[in-house]
Amino acid sequence: MLAALALPVAATAGTVFLLDGRGWGHGVGLSQWGAEGYARHGYPYDSILAHYYPHTVLTAVQPRPVRVLLKRGQKSVRIGSASPFVVVDARGHTLHLPARAVVIDRRFMLRHRKLHQPLRFEPGAQPLQVDLAAYRGDVVVKKKDDGLMVVNVLALDRYLRGVVPWEAPMGWHVATYEAQAVAARSYTLATLHPGQDFDLFPDERSQMYGGVRAERPETNLAIGATAGKVLTYDGHVITAYYFSSSGGRTSAIQDAWPAMAPVPYLVSVADPYDYISPHHVWPTRLLSAAQLGATLHMSDVRDARVVLNSSERASSVRVLGSAGWRSFPALAIINRFKLGSNDFEIGALTLDAPTTAPTVFGSPLHVSGWVRGLGKARLQELTPAGWETVARVHTTPAGRFLVGLRPARSVELRLAYNGVAGDIVSYRVSPKVLLRADGTSLHVTVAPRLPLQVERLTRNEWRPVARGTGVFNRALRPGSYRVSVTGGGSYAATISAPVGLHG
Repeated sequence: MLAALALPVAATAGTVFLLDGRGWGHGVGLSQWGAEGYARHGYPYDSILAHYYPHTVLTAVQPRPVRVLLKRGQKSVRIGSASPFVVVDARGHTLHLPARAVVIDRRFMLRHRKLHQPLRFEPGAQPLQVDLAAYRGDVVVKKKDDGLMVVNVLALDRYLRGVVPWEAPMGWHVATYEAQAVAARSYTLATLHPGQDFDLFPDERSQMYGGVRAERPETNLAIGATAGKVLTYDGHVITAYYFSSSGGRTSAIQDAWPAMAPVPYLVSVADPYDYISPHHVWPTRLLSAAQLGATLHMSDVRDARVVLNSSERASSVRVLGSAGWRSFPALAIINRFKLGSNDFEIGALTLDAPTTAPTVFGSPLHVSGWVRGLGKARLQELTPAGWETVARVHTTPAGRFLVGLRPARSVELRLAYNGVAGDIVSYRVSPKVLLRADGTSLHVTVAPRLPLQVERLTRNEWRPVARGTGVFNRALRPGSYRVSVTGGGSYAATISAPVGLHG
């Protein structure tokens, strides 16, 4: 048994991997669900921000406009308003338009030859609409090599009105909206691109931006209550990253993005109230060795181990296949398995396939295997009433285990852990056949009591000469004899060694 426990890990029966994880997003900075948890526990927005961005200072700055890309590579774009509006070209020439929509394309420019691009559309009493979606501020249309580019130019806090409601769900606490507003304002100012055609994307590449249709009164009030407030470190506005759910602890920036240098205010911090998040803990995902190998394009996968970074999240995954160990960056695993974050682990459990002849009835059955990265697993047997636990598995530090059973018949076993189960492995039990020759008499005992067949060697062929059930005692003519037991569905078929009867 000690030798079996020392065997190296091998997935002879097909290892089953359990993928568990927590959180949603890159994990850096403010956890939105965690912030809502803090707000529900009575924390104001400045305390929430101080927790997620340590060593920063809440500072007031002067407002400024931002430029948000709405569209590019367009052959045409429809711009309108519910009230009259104005077009101003690159030379300051103006064109007054009525309350309707106009299509900006090649024909529009031919009709208005005096207008020089880029064109700046300025609203009247009502917001401008771009392809029926309303936006505050101005809209700039500029011709580029791949088509028309459309950029929304507006005051920073008007931009935030279209961001905060799309980044924080309805029904949250005011303090959460206020913290989100400050984080979004800081992130915006820290990521502007004054030398380019626009500053921000309207999606997750910058921040989700919906324009007027995203606005809500409660988030507008939060933006107003924190007007001009940003987070600074060493006198500079910080890149205030934020994300959905941490799973209980945020990530340092260098652990989320290894190419980035450490930043004093983007470190790993505990996130105790993130438990309210629907993504705080993921449902366990069961992966067979074949599924893992197919996704990673590896053959004969035997093991997979997560390598943790300083934030106690996955930095990479090492996978053992037929060609040896191979390492995958955590981001590759996230993308291939469509995971919510890099806060995951891979547990594994397997039963070793039987490597010897069937266990003889009444003898101990030694069941071995290994479990890693999980709590105590249970060894279960399939019975007429369903799966029943027959033993609780206790592993060595290396994860190996050995359990002794005395099955009354052939059994199907599996390992189970927290409602999930591994591969089913069949262990065959053969009848115990005792065969003894006493002069001209043959004495046979079969345990358990099963039908048996006595066979005699005749002309190099074993031929049946007698039958019995469980016990056989009879005088037979001289020759070589053996006993065959088919076993039925519950036992492995067995043929005894031959014995000789002499007259």
